[in-house]
Amino acid sequence: MRHGLEIPCGGDQLAVATLVELCELAERAGWDGVFLEDYLIHYHGDDPSTYDPWLVLTAIAGRTERIRLGTTVTALPRRRPAKLAREVLTLDQLSAGRATVAVGVGDPGDRGLAAFGEPTEVAVRAAMLDEGLDLLTGLLSGERVDHRGVHYRAEKVALRPPPVQSPRVPVWVGGSTQAGAVRRRAARADGVVPYKLTDTDGWADFTPDEVHELAAALPSTRADGQPFDVAIGGRRRRPDERAERAYHRELAAAGATWWLEYVPVGDPAAMRDAVTRGPLR
Repeated sequence: MRHGLEIPCGGDQLAVATLVELCELAERAGWDGVFLEDYLIHYHGDDPSTYDPWLVLTAIAGRTERIRLGTTVTALPRRRPAKLAREVLTLDQLSAGRATVAVGVGDPGDRGLAAFGEPTEVAVRAAMLDEGLDLLTGLLSGERVDHRGVHYRAEKVALRPPPVQSPRVPVWVGGSTQAGAVRRRAARADGVVPYKLTDTDGWADFTPDEVHELAAALPSTRADGQPFDVAIGGRRRRPDERAERAYHRELAAAGATWWLEYVPVGDPAAMRDAVTRGPLR
């Protein structure tokens, strides 16, 4: 199981230079991937600083050599799939094949939806995601795509050069496992970034049994023949690192391929410490 970091794309007075620095530190500290949030207006703070994740990841690509670069999660319904595909393919070239993109319907509380007149109805966004996912995966292969749908069109077009990764840049699907559509969409892609909805305000981890059930319901391999990615996590490290390490071992045995540890926005020194301590192996 690989270990990645989920890092905010903004919040309060977070500086973009700090984001780049954190991702450089992540490679040195032994993390396997960094995944940035994707918001037009970050959810933390009043009128918070917010940065485009693909531009930030482009800067990071030129300063790193090994670490995987991506988002968790890009709201595909507020993106033009062709423009997103071009951005991701460019990052794949610049990073020598280290790009990944995770997509979903978007955070219901995203201030960047209604503020810019984007569709907020869940059914509409879900339909756009279903259609956009097919178009995006096709374009990320570099093959010629002919698509005529309700929301998008692509008339026998190919985006070149083709990706460094074959047969395409990996696509993950994010969302709540309480929604059956998330598994259905993920099965058409290369991985899943699930979360749990609970009836409480507290965090609820996936149990190893739940991860096993999820992994068993999805393809065993992705488009390139590698194991289908099941990326679990999305929270801060617990203080009891011994228990945390044991939990990670159980997740790996259950079928998880990634553990994603969240670094909350805050004092830059505290964020650096969270990154430089490295993953729990």
